Amino acid sequence: MRLTGVGRRYGLGGPWILRNVDLALPEGSLLRVEGANGSGKSTLLRLLAGIDAPSTGRITGRPRTAYVPERFPAALPMTAGAYLTRLGRIHGLGRAAASRAALDWLERFGAGAYSGTPLSELSKGTSQKVAVAQGLMGTPGLLVLDEAWTGLDRASRGLLDEEVRKRVAGGARVVFVDHDPGRLAGAADAVLRVEGGAVLPRRGSAPDPGPRTPDGPSGCRIVAEGPPGAVLPPGLPGAPAVEPARGDRAVTLTVAAPHSDALLRALLTARPPWHIRSVTEVPHP
Repeated sequence: MRLTGVGRRYGLGGPWILRNVDLALPEGSLLRVEGANGSGKSTLLRLLAGIDAPSTGRITGRPRTAYVPERFPAALPMTAGAYLTRLGRIHGLGRAAASRAALDWLERFGAGAYSGTPLSELSKGTSQKVAVAQGLMGTPGLLVLDEAWTGLDRASRGLLDEEVRKRVAGGARVVFVDHDPGRLAGAADAVLRVEGGAVLPRRGSAPDPGPRTPDGPSGCRIVAEGPPGAVLPPGLPGAPAVEPARGDRAVTLTVAAPHSDALLRALLTARPPWHIRSVTEVPHP
């Protein structure tokens, strides 16, 4: 799945929420999205899920998608079980399989007793369990989670963490926003920050490399780890300098800043993809 030059604004003369977004989502990848309130995180997720269409640019290769919104429309005129059964049908399940899956997911989240309860009568926490359950039904190739953990109890949050890891290991793409900075810590293949209408790699937490030379060009230091036996793809953008890093399979790549986005895309879309540990701005000779 790829976004090429994607922008989004609301109304012909409205301000741009996002501009010139280029992003690749390979199979089996986990992407965390961060940013301040109102920065455009939810807009990016809605574009990925196909809820919104780009105002400019293209999105190609979107697989079957499930989306858990930040606010669940709990006033729908149906019971929790009927709603999940209907969503299971949309995900491609037969009627009997969808009905079984609806009850199974409610029970796994500790909400089986509410199968026959109208959505409008559910508590906020139980409504959120229903919202998450509909996203996990079937086998979507892309799972988009917009603060899906908010309102869940501890056991349900752990179950969702486990399911995310399972889906990624099975080849699905998962993109998520969450207010907890420790959510799935260390598991994400990349962390992006939405800021000023742009979608950028988040700076890593590596030690400060020191002051930038006043007139020198900036560079980017990327610490990446490959799967067992993996080698760096040939012809990486910007011809980065490569050095061993801590860890048996980790390397440090230093490249001029204009090539950093292309280098990150090359690593994340490699077969198999590389895990990005950190991205740091550094002086570059």
